[in-house]
Amino acid sequence: MNKGELVAAMASKAGVSQKDAGACLDAMFETIAGQVSSGNVVSITGWLKAERVNTSARTARNPQTGQEIQVPAGTRTKLTVGSKLKAAGKS
Repeated sequence: MNKGELVAAMASKAGVSQKDAGACLDAMFETIAGQVSSGNVVSITGWLKAERVNTSARTARNPQTGQEIQVPAGTRTKLTVGSKLKAAGKS
């Protein structure tokens, strides 16, 4: 399912226009991105948790050449799947 199909399904279930459903979906993702980039944790109980985590500097290996390279410390976004989403994947 791509974004357009998701928006259409949301609009149908909520009984709203696709334009409104698309605006709500965009607003949700913009809000989550803003909160995570500010260092806050976004938790939708049972569905998902998004948070920014720090990564430490490390030595990695180039898989093509085998040469060691230094990867600097940084940040990344971590998404954790909740119990409801896990259960949906098992059916």
